[in-house]
Amino acid sequence: MADQRPIGFWLKLVDRLIDEQFATTLEEHGITRRQWQLLNALSHNPATATQLDAALEPFLDTAGGESSADHLGELIESEWVVLNDDRYDLTERGMTAFARLSEVVNDNRAAVTKDVSEEEYSATIDVLERLARNLGWSE
Repeated sequence: MADQRPIGFWLKLVDRLIDEQFATTLEEHGITRRQWQLLNALSHNPATATQLDAALEPFLDTAGGESSADHLGELIESEWVVLNDDRYDLTERGMTAFARLSEVVNDNRAAVTKDVSEEEYSATIDVLERLARNLGWSE
């Protein structure tokens, strides 16, 4: 058997390629991946800044002080997101944008998982979650 590259190689490579592809796809629509993730999180329920930080934590450079607030400004200026009391929420305009962008993201996800069966995808997610838990991650 030929030497296999280690899991870390594949994880970092796939992560970088997903980031690049999503960035390119979403940039064409005027938003960043972090902004998409905020819209996605808010599509489920209004959320506080703390809740949004927790939802995006794996994607933020929290050690460098990055927070979800760094990515909300343009969404608020575009009137896609509004702050009510201490909770951020999607506006009607934001819901419309989210629905339109969901189609683009779903097409992108389909391209990424082309030739991967549902069973393979589920097994991969299961293994990655167990690896993360073995390394100390918990929800």
